[in-house]
Amino acid sequence: MDAPARDGDGYLLDMSEWDREIGQAMADADGYELNDEKWEQIMQARAYYEEYGSVLPIRKFAKHIDKDQKELFDLWMTGPMKPITKYGGMPKPTGCV
Repeated sequence: MDAPARDGDGYLLDMSEWDREIGQAMADADGYELNDEKWEQIMQARAYYEEYGSVLPIRKFAKHIDKDQKELFDLWMTGPMKPITKYGGMPKPTGCV
């Protein structure tokens, strides 16, 4: 499956095109591995985004899913909110990610 058009940072130009297959295709194209735990966090972030219309900063997201921030950084090997929002078809996070 080809991923839809993305911006220079790899985010979908049209977020309405997102579904899990698209997210996986984007990660595959980027050489980024998404396991079940990462997908669970992506879907939790999407549920929050769909309900409240915003992306949580990492501190609040970690608290929202009852995880230690360090665990999230260890799992994602980077600032977690960027890949979570990118592969979850959400807007780019602002502030601390």
